[in-house]
Amino acid sequence: MTEPNWVTIERTFAAPIDTVWSMWAEAEHYANWYGPMGATIPTANMDVQVGGKRLICMEMQTPNGEMQMWFTGEFTEVTPVTRLVYTDMMCDADGNPTPPEAMGLPADHDMTTSVIVELEDLDGSTKMTMTHVGVPADSPGGQGWVMAIDKLEAALAS
Repeated sequence: MTEPNWVTIERTFAAPIDTVWSMWAEAEHYANWYGPMGATIPTANMDVQVGGKRLICMEMQTPNGEMQMWFTGEFTEVTPVTRLVYTDMMCDADGNPTPPEAMGLPADHDMTTSVIVELEDLDGSTKMTMTHVGVPADSPGGQGWVMAIDKLEAALAS
């Protein structure tokens, strides 16, 4: 059996682990880098504790005007400052799950995916490994993650 080709991004940042953790765990920092280039995050509600909920709105301009995408989920593992795991699913502005076919995906597409963030202190720098289980690396979501992590790196460098 072959391993699924989920999005996995490894990056080493020239920033302390506490700072990188804050970028993932504090809503105001998360909103500054999350999403592909050109996207903004007008809503980032995050209760970062096991069982805590998250509700994220991503906005971007398209040829047909502004588009909003909402995501909700729950934090399933929180080990400050080294591990963060949360579920992720598309939803409406009230956090109600959106069926995959409403987003142009096949009806049998998994509604709920998981994001795993692992951080390792490298004596002042931080190695991050992020895996989004359920999102293929070569999908638009995978490409969006690469852009988002590039934005994270730029935010940490400034």
